[in-house]
Amino acid sequence: MIPRSVCLHGPESTGKSTIGPQLAQHFDSPYVAEFGRTYCERFGTELSMADLVAIARGHDAKTQAALAERSYPVILDTDPLMTAVWADMLFGRRDPWFDAWTGTAELYLLFDIDLPWVEDGTRMFGSDADRRRFFELSKAELVRRKLPWVLIGGTGSRRYLNALDAIRSFG
Repeated sequence: MIPRSVCLHGPESTGKSTIGPQLAQHFDSPYVAEFGRTYCERFGTELSMADLVAIARGHDAKTQAALAERSYPVILDTDPLMTAVWADMLFGRRDPWFDAWTGTAELYLLFDIDLPWVEDGTRMFGSDADRRRFFELSKAELVRRKLPWVLIGGTGSRRYLNALDAIRSFG
């Protein structure tokens, strides 16, 4: 059984934005790009909590529109849960909106930090300690919410194939 929605989850610079379009192409299904990246490229990376809520709401709206197309699996390059982790990383707290949000994906692919960090103008947490903390917070959010998830690691095509296998093995 293929899930209705698959969210690529985890810290920055782990391959989510590279693999997401490939997965959508493979399944001939919608891809929802990372809304936060577009937002930061337009408005900058000096984010407030209100910005993070706006990013999460914007991403959620795009996700709902893609789900309405009824072509599955919809591949999501992050979602409001990831934005909540950004709030934790940036501010050590989150707006209550994040914990009230219930539109979670059917399957989460947690991307490991086994790839080198690459600066791209919007990334912030490149030290080994920051990357580890970001990864652990990302994982903890999935565990706390009791969501189905699979750890995705590997380099090159192996990473893509591991993601593909995780989706095919769902259910």
